Amino acid sequence: MGVTVDTESRVEAGLGGARARTLGLLAPIGDADLVRQVSPLMSPLVWDLAHVGHYEELWLLRNTVAAAPTNALFDDVYDAFKHPRRDRPSLPILGPAEARAFVAGVRARVLDALSTLDLEGDDPLLRDGFVYGMVVQHEHQHDETMLATIQLMDRFAHPDADGWRPADVDHDAGGAAEGMVELPGGVVSIGTDERAWVYDNERPRYDVELAPFRIDRTPVTNRQYRAFVEDGGYDDARLWTAGGWEWRQETGAGAPQYWQREGDGAWSRRRYGRREALPLDEPVQHLCWYEADAFARWRGARLPTEAEWEAAAARDGRPDGPQQMLGDVWEWTATDFDGYPGFVSFPYREYSEVFFGPEYKVLRGVSWATDPSVQRATFRNWDYPIRRQIFAGFRCAADA
Repeated sequence: MGVTVDTESRVEAGLGGARARTLGLLAPIGDADLVRQVSPLMSPLVWDLAHVGHYEELWLLRNTVAAAPTNALFDDVYDAFKHPRRDRPSLPILGPAEARAFVAGVRARVLDALSTLDLEGDDPLLRDGFVYGMVVQHEHQHDETMLATIQLMDRFAHPDADGWRPADVDHDAGGAAEGMVELPGGVVSIGTDERAWVYDNERPRYDVELAPFRIDRTPVTNRQYRAFVEDGGYDDARLWTAGGWEWRQETGAGAPQYWQREGDGAWSRRRYGRREALPLDEPVQHLCWYEADAFARWRGARLPTEAEWEAAAARDGRPDGPQQMLGDVWEWTATDFDGYPGFVSFPYREYSEVFFGPEYKVLRGVSWATDPSVQRATFRNWDYPIRRQIFAGFRCAADA
């Protein structure tokens, strides 16, 4: 029926690439670690695997060709909104072998159904392969979630972890103005009107007027953040918002997650089951919003707004522009998560709209753990400001 080779090929490649990544990520991990919960913040890895298959069945079979569910119980067990992560080990979830068989069976049926569907017609769910792109990105997002879970597994050293790093940066701005680039402001366009393979919260494109501002040329590094720690930044209540200081007192945090001070005064970090010397020129990561905000105040700066961040990203790589805005760390912004003017939820409210509000802060820039196939400057992430297990860092901004 009207399916173009390019669209169908893109769908097949996207689905295949995501699945190969998922299975490769989990292959070295034993069944005992796949089923255990390493933190109440995260699901057992095997839950994520079967959830990916259930989501795929729901959107690529049941919502496209009216297929019957494999098991009606899965609508409860693998619904991310019905059961918080801390409760999922108590659910009747599939074991590793059963989960692999389930996702493989769903995929075979999806590929069989693909040739029967019109991806160039008027159905907005199918047009240009939208729903397939949504499912591909969903799987990649769960792969990133699983990477965060594996990092929390302190007794497991993943054999592929040496390649899982952000790129080094080669400057030490130290809070000085020369570490920033100045942008002129004015009317800038934010977001996109593209519909294929982007999320509803990235649309529609709209204009916003920005005052001139400065923004860090690169993300803040471990070296720069170490100076904040060693200057007593975690003990100075004046640098923290009220909520941040409360978080600081409740957690007792005195450095980024996974950092450790050694006997000789040097810093190390635990990374995927191994302890290593702190790489000073890597972007700092595993920071919550409060930690990023406190550092910015210590520097006499602030976090960029989401609109400032995207305006800066449009100049990424230019000689007079910022660098490394995509693919190193998620970057916290000062902006609460909300819809753009004219936002329309599609195809379901639970992806974006139910999270709108001041409880969540926007992150931009995607991380090293985000698959390159879905990295883009308009991608919006969000999380609670207390979250540290995600691959989040930041860069500072200031008024010009």
